[in-house]
Amino acid sequence: QSNIPIFLINIGDFVLRVHQSPSDIITEPDAREQISCSHDKTDHRLMLWYQRSPRDTALKLIGYLNYQSVTMEEPYKDNFTISGDLSGDKAKKVSLITNVTGFEHTAVYYCATSRAH
Repeated sequence: QSNIPIFLINIGDFVLRVHQSPSDIITEPDAREQISCSHDKTDHRLMLWYQRSPRDTALKLIGYLNYQSVTMEEPYKDNFTISGDLSGDKAKKVSLITNVTGFEHTAVYYCATSRAH
């Protein structure tokens, strides 16, 4: 069995700290992994997930959660799920769940947040 490293880094704007955990994952093929992203800014109701793979350094949008509505980009629909609830006046938390099928999921995953427009 070979390990598939998944490295995670969080990004956020200069007035808002975004927490992402775990900070890194090394996993097996066919494993299901969950990455959580949270912040305490109650008016930021949009959270986005990005992937940057070693073979293509461009950030690729996986999908996003706007209030309670999830939008996934087509290439990620089969192996990724976004869950959470950004409505209400409480701290915000969203999860990215991936079914790791192979080395194509070796990447750095980023979460970001914004006010919904």
